[in-house]
Amino acid sequence: MPQRPSSGMLIPEVPLGESSGSDRRDPVAGGTDLVSPRAITEQQKLRRRTEMDRTERFYRMLKLLESRRVVSRDAFMDDMGVSRATFKRDLEYMVERLRAPIIYDRSLGGYRLDNPPGAPRFELPGVWFSASEAHALLTAQHLLDQLQPGLLKPYIDGLSVRIRALLDSRDHSADEVGHRIRVLPQAARAVKAEHFETVSSAVLGRKRLKIRYHSRSQNEETEREISPQRLVHYRDNWYLDAWCHLRKGLRMFSLDGVRHAERLETKAKDVSDAELDQVLGAGYGIFSGEKTEMAVLRFSPERARWVASEQWHPMQKGRYGEDGFYTLEVPYSDERELVMEVMRHGPHAEVIGPASLRKQVADACIKAATLYQKN
Repeated sequence: MPQRPSSGMLIPEVPLGESSGSDRRDPVAGGTDLVSPRAITEQQKLRRRTEMDRTERFYRMLKLLESRRVVSRDAFMDDMGVSRATFKRDLEYMVERLRAPIIYDRSLGGYRLDNPPGAPRFELPGVWFSASEAHALLTAQHLLDQLQPGLLKPYIDGLSVRIRALLDSRDHSADEVGHRIRVLPQAARAVKAEHFETVSSAVLGRKRLKIRYHSRSQNEETEREISPQRLVHYRDNWYLDAWCHLRKGLRMFSLDGVRHAERLETKAKDVSDAELDQVLGAGYGIFSGEKTEMAVLRFSPERARWVASEQWHPMQKGRYGEDGFYTLEVPYSDERELVMEVMRHGPHAEVIGPASLRKQVADACIKAATLYQKN
């Protein structure tokens, strides 16, 4: 008797898509690469069945058929860890609904793709994700939304709805992503969504920007035409590396300082990554320049356990001493942020050199101590 799957369609006892007699060959003489199923435990099957959802099985079935001349039913069941009934339902769906050119070759004792010469390669329609891939995509979107709300919303909103529906039908709801993963920004400065979208669009589209920018250091606003190069997310804030046509050089702009942004149709000037790194990324921190010095810092054994695992700069060097103290050498071109970082460690950090940096940290410590000595 034929079985009736959940879809209500009859599954014949004869395998779906059986080939005609003209296609029958001796499997031994034909040299088939039919692979016998591997012996796996029931526990392994259960684990695979739990981890693999239906869309992933469709991918696995197609990959097996593309990688082998013929695939037996047992090989399918073994690879995907499913029952015979589940395999038949999946096969029926692919053949009847997705129009996959899968036939059963009786002479070879298995299934194969029936692709005539010159016919286009069969592909699964639409965008398919396994549960793990969908979770990864939603996790990335969730993290980016917390870094910059609305960053991806205009582009993948519809896709997110479909992915959430897919995951909600499984054991773990998509809401678990937002509930179980948190990003806690520290001292993040707000950036207007429309400014961020305009800037990011110009960066990716390689177009110039006309901006009105407020400089905190100078406490003034200027209008500039810039060629955006790359967006940088640093310590919970967004920055824009750009060629400034007003100053005739590379500059870094804090996005929260952008008061107005307009994308122009003029093609942006391109600057190589090597030049960007040389000018804006040579030293420690967000304040950069081409000329650098090497700071030598010494940390107590208590603080060394943390500092030794941190990356302050790609070109840093670190070593432990016999006394348990940790020495860190890091290049810098502007001492402002480095002074603040050293002071963050309080009495557990000491500047060994250069002398100018040591003096600046010492002066800052004296000023801080003076504040606490007042009545």
